[in-house]
Amino acid sequence: MIDHMSLNVADFEGMLAFYEKALAPLGCKVMMRLGREITGHVDVAGFGSTKPFFWLSANGQTRPILHIAFRAENRAEVDAFYEAAIAAGGTDNGGPGIREMYHPNYYGAFVFDPEGHNVEAVCHKRPDELEAGE
Repeated sequence: MIDHMSLNVADFEGMLAFYEKALAPLGCKVMMRLGREITGHVDVAGFGSTKPFFWLSANGQTRPILHIAFRAENRAEVDAFYEAAIAAGGTDNGGPGIREMYHPNYYGAFVFDPEGHNVEAVCHKRPDELEAGE
């Protein structure tokens, strides 16, 4: 089981701004920010809801590009993630919808972040697990 991950970025402040906006609908925010004077190497920022699990590091762009999927509690969060990520400068890579090729209830949305990584929000809940309107 993965506890946390780090994404090296070339434009630390730009990517920080993108992820702050894109992940807000999922309840994910910057919980910790450490400067190079503390790390001894680079600036970092950790995102999460109860503890940081997704870190950005000003250590140069990660190559090859990655696919990162964030779990959403419902379909409305997937929709809101997609809209926020596009508004924050992301590029469409597949709008919100069912992806039956994965499983019948796989509801996801995909964007490319400003450095080209494929970022997704996904909800796996069955219709009977969702409240009306989700």
